[in-house]
Amino acid sequence: MREIPKRRKSNFKEIILNHILENGKSYFIVTALLLIGIVAGVIFINNANESQITEIQNYINSFISSLKQDYHIDKMQLMKNSLGDNLILIVSMWFIGSTVIGIPIVFGIVLFRGFCIGYTVSAIIGVLGVQKGILFFFTTIFLQNLLFIPVIICMAISCIRLYQSIMKDKRKENIKIEVIKHTMRSILLLLLLVIASLLEVYISTNLLMLCIQFF
Repeated sequence: MREIPKRRKSNFKEIILNHILENGKSYFIVTALLLIGIVAGVIFINNANESQITEIQNYINSFISSLKQDYHIDKMQLMKNSLGDNLILIVSMWFIGSTVIGIPIVFGIVLFRGFCIGYTVSAIIGVLGVQKGILFFFTTIFLQNLLFIPVIICMAISCIRLYQSIMKDKRKENIKIEVIKHTMRSILLLLLLVIASLLEVYISTNLLMLCIQFF
């Protein structure tokens, strides 16, 4: 009885490993695009003009000041916004990835999301300094991005796999099967983003409120 979970765990690891090996080139491309986007976001902040920097500083400082003044975070509204954004992201990538010509747009979405991450982290550190910036990052956006980043990578891979499968076999029956597979993967990834939203709303916000006096 004790050996069954071990075998299942081993099989699960093998499935993941084989999946990564089979799609190694795609993972490399998507991860590279995400990193390029992050670097572009950092470069953009570092080369921003004074008016842009001032605007960013005012936004972050006013946000922190409002929290210090016992500002109430509407978690229900925050949850709705987070779930809505994640739903739009997954549905958009599912739809675009289901078209043969949609892969460049999927790559563009990955680049843009990487840019947003790099922009946000660089702006936070630039305004608050390294120590406070890192603390702010870990208490606001780190936890949800532990799921968000792998999800967007896997979603892009799913789009690529669908495109490759259709190109190899353009029969109507095969296209239908591959679209169904793509849809099932998308639903699973959406569920992971629901967890990411829960982490953002009910854990990250609480961590931020606990640490807000340090900023």
